Amino acid sequence: MTTKTEMREQTPTERESVLRTLRSPRLLKTEVLAGLVVALALIPEAIAFSIIAGVDPRLGLFASFTMAVTIAFVGGRPAMITAATGAVALVIAPLVASHGVDYFIAAVILAGILQVVLSLVGVAKLMRFIPRSVMIGFVNALGILIFMSQLPELGLDTHDWVWLGVPWMVYPLTALGLLIVFVLPRITKAVPAPLVSIVILTLITVMASIVVPTVGDKGDLPDSLPGLFIPNVPFNLETLQIIFPFALAMAFVGLLESLMTAKLVDDITDTHSNKTRESWGQGVANIVSGFTGGMGGCAMIGQTMINVKASGARTRISTFLAGIFLLVLVVSLGDIVAIIPMAALVAIMIFVSIMTFDWHSIMPSTLKRMPKSETAVMLATVIGTVATHNLAIGVGIGVLMAMILFARRVAHFVTVKRTESGEGDDAVATYVVDGELFFASSNDLYYQFEYATDPQKVVIDMHASHLWDASTIAALDSIQEKYEHYGKDVEVIGLNEASVEMRTRLAGKLNAGGH
Repeated sequence: MTTKTEMREQTPTERESVLRTLRSPRLLKTEVLAGLVVALALIPEAIAFSIIAGVDPRLGLFASFTMAVTIAFVGGRPAMITAATGAVALVIAPLVASHGVDYFIAAVILAGILQVVLSLVGVAKLMRFIPRSVMIGFVNALGILIFMSQLPELGLDTHDWVWLGVPWMVYPLTALGLLIVFVLPRITKAVPAPLVSIVILTLITVMASIVVPTVGDKGDLPDSLPGLFIPNVPFNLETLQIIFPFALAMAFVGLLESLMTAKLVDDITDTHSNKTRESWGQGVANIVSGFTGGMGGCAMIGQTMINVKASGARTRISTFLAGIFLLVLVVSLGDIVAIIPMAALVAIMIFVSIMTFDWHSIMPSTLKRMPKSETAVMLATVIGTVATHNLAIGVGIGVLMAMILFARRVAHFVTVKRTESGEGDDAVATYVVDGELFFASSNDLYYQFEYATDPQKVVIDMHASHLWDASTIAALDSIQEKYEHYGKDVEVIGLNEASVEMRTRLAGKLNAGGH
């Protein structure tokens, strides 16, 4: 049995060991209870996402079960929760409306196959190009979206921004739930505070006969196990043309959200996960989901935060049990689950949104120290994500803005200094180019030379620079052609080996008239 001292001495990586956890009743209890809390939180979410996609709630619940269980074995990030998600539902919903469920499931299976292929060609390595400011924007946007997703349960329609109203008892119940999840961990961590909140609020509503929205109001729960499902679609090129665009969008959105969530959990747990394995694991999970009649999905930031941050889980056991508990709850204990008040789950998700948001990033002291460009990138990511309710679009906007601002900064680092030596026919003008030359910085290079007034001999010294792309080679060609137009000799010296190789391969072949 693991003592408290032994738990403190375990490294973050050792804490993720399934075998160590199975030998420790204390750690195993944490994983089991975390899985139960996540399962309870998954049920209304899966039903809601099914409605967004325009399919039967069973498709979302079956997807959440199969994906959680599958990813527990094949995924690369321990303790991360994968299930049906809103991002995937939004992407795939138009296909359901236009062609029906069978084409929808076929697209889910194809998306899984595409994710496996993308992982094998190294798409996970692209994560290194996502700046920290985009990552912070991603986290903050998630916190806002998680909070906004709970507003309809509190009576506010976030689509038309009109007040719908709910029974007034929803508000004191939600407040009590928030009080429990915030205060209980300071008293004891023996039982996850979210689970206590769910139990207490359910008992209060049942014993006091309080009428408030419940999980059962979200939709009918399944009463049977998922089985093998083969989509009834023609296996031909026309079907592929219909489903491929949706499958590709689903694959990219799913991978992006999953890899970003995995990176966030890495930071929280001080561990490193295998992003390539996570990528193809997400693909396998979607394939399994499709063949069992599920709607597919990806990593869920809210439920992952409940599992990792609120409940303290660290291993695949909690992910696996979340799927198992979900199936048992909806199939065998559906009548009990149906009476859980939504206020209990709303309180948990509001807690998660508050804990997810990076409050330090918006502190005046932080904003004062942070470069304005990075703050702008963070805000662009947040605004893009919240405005579109699409994490992929928000992150794409942030990365694109970061690239443009970076290119702009680097472009200004290039300097050209001119010196002249000798007199008469022996006069030589020397230009020293200092900085990284690429499309953004090389465009102005052409205008840094005094073509008409320079002496007959011109030397361009490139020892302090590097040629990165064809735009720079084309700029050098244009400079040489301009000097030749004035009948002057120009010599380029100091190029490093890589720049010489690129210039030898491309010089004279880029401008008009080149061969």
